[in-house]
Amino acid sequence: MPFEIVRNDITKMHVDAIVNPTNSEMFGVAGVDGRIHQIEGPRLRDETARMGGLAPGKCALTEAFKLPARFIIHTVGPIWKDGHDGEEEVLKSCYQNALALAKERGFESIAFPLISSGSYGYPKDIALSVAIRSIGEFLLFNEMMVYLVVYDKRAYKLSEALYASIESYIDDHYIEEHILQESSYGTLNQRIRQPREKLRRASKIQDSISEPSYSDVFLPKKQSLEDVINRMDETFSEMLLRLIDERGLKDPDVYKKANVTKQTFSKIRNNNHYTPTKQTAVAFAIALRLNLDETKDLLLKSGFALSNSSRFDVIVSYFIESMNYDINQINAVLFNYNEKLLGL
Repeated sequence: MPFEIVRNDITKMHVDAIVNPTNSEMFGVAGVDGRIHQIEGPRLRDETARMGGLAPGKCALTEAFKLPARFIIHTVGPIWKDGHDGEEEVLKSCYQNALALAKERGFESIAFPLISSGSYGYPKDIALSVAIRSIGEFLLFNEMMVYLVVYDKRAYKLSEALYASIESYIDDHYIEEHILQESSYGTLNQRIRQPREKLRRASKIQDSISEPSYSDVFLPKKQSLEDVINRMDETFSEMLLRLIDERGLKDPDVYKKANVTKQTFSKIRNNNHYTPTKQTAVAFAIALRLNLDETKDLLLKSGFALSNSSRFDVIVSYFIESMNYDINQINAVLFNYNEKLLGL
């Protein structure tokens, strides 16, 4: 998929370039920078020393000598002060300039750590949001495989408001399999009918996070009974392509927002009986901004359904009901809950 969040050591990534968050002297002894210099040894230090200093937000390219990656893009992230000293602009520039440099060199893949979220003190939830938005904006207009590499859970954090909102929704909707098997009818019925106060609070929190315009959400087209009957045998590919045409969209508008490669979409367009994974089918529903009923219809075409006994399904339903169709943010949440990501 064009953008993937992975748990790994960035020094072990097999990509065209890894991004190294360094200091102005381009030589650090801690964090990612320290590990890279420890592996690469004197040759890297000699090369960065010849390049001179590096200003915050700027990037410089060096060869990777002993790493699986071919090159290293060095960048200087901002030191967190209070959030009102231009930190976000500098951090966004780190991602934008690194991606622009990778594009200029014709790279097909690049891996980022969560820049400035370590010793520079940038709050991890805000750093994650900036990273996702910056990478997402680039991928809307460019083709490249981009990884956000998380070393461990301590380096990864959702915003407290978003996390609380999702937790409340999951608590109200998610029914674990063992509860279905072991609970009596009365106990289960009581759980299903529990008060919705948490969900109401969650809705207020979500409103403060994002308030999509109603005009931005595609309204379902009214269908006649004849239309419904004629489409009963419609395949997933046929329904997907019909929805794209009905909304007047271009193919790249859809597959990029679905976090799906051009190659995969070509297979779908050229094969009426293409069978997607559930993650791919849901990704296209998100890209097309389908409502919950439309999403279920599209999933049924490929033999899938949404269930309250699946945490993946509940999380997807949360975002659709909230009219939040940012697939990168959805994947950030799915990653947090150790669920499969949308796309391929």
